[in-house]
Amino acid sequence: MSYYLDKIYSDKEFIDTISDIIENPCVQEMKKYRQHYETNCFDHCLMTSYLCFHFCKKYNLDYISIARAAMLHDLFLYDWRKRQNGRKGLHAFTHPKTAYENANKLFNLNNKEKDIILKHMWPLTLILPRYLESYVLTFFDKQCAISETFEVLRNRCFQKKIFRYAYVFFSIIVFKI
Repeated sequence: MSYYLDKIYSDKEFIDTISDIIENPCVQEMKKYRQHYETNCFDHCLMTSYLCFHFCKKYNLDYISIARAAMLHDLFLYDWRKRQNGRKGLHAFTHPKTAYENANKLFNLNNKEKDIILKHMWPLTLILPRYLESYVLTFFDKQCAISETFEVLRNRCFQKKIFRYAYVFFSIIVFKI
């Protein structure tokens, strides 16, 4: 993950686009909350934002709005694994609204950014996203979540001797064929 973070922070255009967001103390608090295994919310949003930014830029979509909204899409500031007083409903269904409310208090969001944040969990949010960029975040958010989860599970498997031996054995068979 540190390789990717180094690459992201060296991308001046991207960082300039979201610098006011990532420097905000409330957004910095996202580093305190775990998102997927060892990845915190801040790094998850940063990676998602980076991928969305470059995808949308390549395909002439609104890469500025999506980069900013993607950086804020999980601004919920609580440990979603623990049931907390006052929080109703399952996290997957409720956190887009919480993230939107938190982001809206801190930043002047345009209509596209609002839609992107509110509907990034589609189809769980049921209401169809209004903008193509909202679908882009939905896709990259899931891709990052799967990647972060797979990386940890892969590392855990390779820590066990039997899996290392099975991997070596399987590799020998595959490459001999």
